Amino acid sequence: MFREVLRKVCESDLRHDVVGETGDGASAVELVIRLQPDLVLLDLHLPNLDGFGVVDGIHGGAPNTRILVLSSHCDEYTVFRAERSGVHGFVDKNTNSVAALREAIGLVAKGGTSFSPAFKRIRDARLRDPGSFDKVLGNRERAIVALVGEALTDHQIAKRLQIAVETVAKHRLNVVRKLGLKNTTELVRYAREHGFTLVAPKSGADVMLP
Repeated sequence: MFREVLRKVCESDLRHDVVGETGDGASAVELVIRLQPDLVLLDLHLPNLDGFGVVDGIHGGAPNTRILVLSSHCDEYTVFRAERSGVHGFVDKNTNSVAALREAIGLVAKGGTSFSPAFKRIRDARLRDPGSFDKVLGNRERAIVALVGEALTDHQIAKRLQIAVETVAKHRLNVVRKLGLKNTTELVRYAREHGFTLVAPKSGADVMLP
């Protein structure tokens, strides 16, 4: 249903040609590289390869393609990752209207940027916070937070990251201390509340290439 709304907005309202659609991350990258569209409307939660992996693939294989993210998740970590990924816009599906979506597509297609008010509010609050995770944690530590939030054991995390179990334990304790938490239970809660544990669903998200 949402893809039908996107197609209508692109074709009927904005007079764009929709040259392709797909519902999983791996085929999205292949399709974008093959078709080289002007604009990609991208859901972050895709099977096989999440939206941020798709963004990396697009930057590598279709550097002139502009990317507008559409997501029902607008939390601190998702906003942070979107900033670092170099996308050109972000529409929050929970708070933005179809009119706002139409405006965002138009702006990004013309070479501008468009980030939702919720995105900007969350970004600005994080930038003002001297103790925010991006200021106190390194890349490896942020990866540890995400995996702890998925309730993985130190052994499972070590295998996933290909590091020693002792290194995982040390990182986990350092993260708890840096974030001002009391224990691993609070760290799991922190990870889930701040969006570190959002993973690609098995189905249901879409990519459209106008």
